[in-house]
Amino acid sequence: MKKSNAGLDGGRDHLSFADRIAGLNKTRQEIIRPVQEHPREFVLMSIRQMAQRLKTDPATVLRIARGLGFNSYPQFKAYLHELSIASATSLEGMQTSSPNESSLASHGRKALERDLHNLHSLRNTLDMNRVANLAKRIYEAKRIILLGGDMAIGLVDFLDYKLTLLGLPVIPATTPGKTIHVTRTLGKHDLVIALSFRRCLRQTVEGVQQARASGAYTVGITDTFVSPLARFADECFLTSVEAPFSNSYSAPISFIHVLFTICAHYRRARTLALLKKAAQEQQTGFRWYSA
Repeated sequence: MKKSNAGLDGGRDHLSFADRIAGLNKTRQEIIRPVQEHPREFVLMSIRQMAQRLKTDPATVLRIARGLGFNSYPQFKAYLHELSIASATSLEGMQTSSPNESSLASHGRKALERDLHNLHSLRNTLDMNRVANLAKRIYEAKRIILLGGDMAIGLVDFLDYKLTLLGLPVIPATTPGKTIHVTRTLGKHDLVIALSFRRCLRQTVEGVQQARASGAYTVGITDTFVSPLARFADECFLTSVEAPFSNSYSAPISFIHVLFTICAHYRRARTLALLKKAAQEQQTGFRWYSA
């Protein structure tokens, strides 16, 4: 769950693929352009297959890969794999399966299996010490700004509810307007947690950039190290959203639950005092149905 895979891309993880390509000469830019536009079509190709598709030779492909900042062709392929994840669309996922290849129940099982795989990946890669350090930052922050939009609004609401339960100063921003206004007023004592996946929403990425420029500490929750959030946030946690099509948020929700649990235990006495008050409302409050 590090911000980037050090060494995988020659230490240039802060650069987008477009930035890398801009560093090549014009001839090589044109050769590699199809890979930039359709990375998923090239990710499984050998160097000879890619060279043939690009109408060049393997030696030129290797020189281009090194010019992009990669030490080897396998490293370049690994980057393309992450790039294909970031650029995936719901339509592409739906088109990969034939409507006649399996039953409706089978499609449902595949979706559930993908969720389980995402959770298994989170379990194997999540650094709990880093989550504990984030919990410490959360309690030290003057304000905690949660950024997210579109489908990630549900994740922002979930995290907002959890941290509010702990009595923390949370401010959700899920629209472009509020994101602009709230990040403009941030300072070094504030914390920003931004959630966005695949190519990432412009409002969320630009919100992180503005927050960081204002001195706030920024944390990204996204699904790949080539994500704009991974490039621009101070640190990043990766949670897969892979699914047969669209996004699956089982892993991000699990991450939020882990973070909430660690936060709750970070100041256990404070949490118990808050939960005692909550318990009274949960037992006798008007919100709850009584037979």
